[in-house]
Amino acid sequence: MIDKDGFRANVGIILCNDLNQVLWAQRAQHDSWQFPQGGIKINETPEQAAFRELTEEIGLGREHVELIATTRGWLRYRLPKRYLRYGNKPLC
Repeated sequence: MIDKDGFRANVGIILCNDLNQVLWAQRAQHDSWQFPQGGIKINETPEQAAFRELTEEIGLGREHVELIATTRGWLRYRLPKRYLRYGNKPLC
């Protein structure tokens, strides 16, 4: 859901294993890489969204990971114009 300022509430998950390796995944059908992430649904907490995204995107359930930290507040940024996809609704 897009807020009044044009931002979408989103979660991003950084996964690290016991060998201090970090998961950096290639996006499907894109030549780009990112951490697992996704939007927060209505009536869903950020933690619930994070675990849902982990299951949807890489098949990990709550029992497979340990949550060790969260950000204290929301991080926001504006995409550079060259990355905007004008054919999408809502614009991203």
